[in-house]
Amino acid sequence: MTKRITREECNCFALRQAARFVTQLYERHLSQADVTAAQFTILSRLAGRPDATAAELSDDLVMDRTTLVRALKPLQRDGLVLTAAAGHDTRTLVYRLTAAGLRRYDKAHALWVDAQAEFEQHMKRDRAKALRTELFALTKAAAG
Repeated sequence: MTKRITREECNCFALRQAARFVTQLYERHLSQADVTAAQFTILSRLAGRPDATAAELSDDLVMDRTTLVRALKPLQRDGLVLTAAAGHDTRTLVYRLTAAGLRRYDKAHALWVDAQAEFEQHMKRDRAKALRTELFALTKAAAG
């Protein structure tokens, strides 16, 4: 008979439980700007580096394309993200923030700062930074 694994031994369970907690914390703040945590990451990426293709966004955010498209649709519908043909290839679409999208990002960013501070109250700043370093190293190594 195979030994049963407990929750305390399962990396996946621990990460998913923590991810749900963190997502709920950030979404409680970001909901005041009417964006989800996933949408905020898209707005943030486009605010820093506009004219990204779906493939670039998907890779940068480590999101599968269907999840990305699902998160983009309301942002496009609400006039926050604009889709245009890429200059190098009219068949390729690029995404950028509209003026309204940039204003929404600015509002959401202020709320994100509050969420970040609350998270660091739970975790303490040094531990939060160490955790981010380890998690980024994990995804980088997996992308290898």
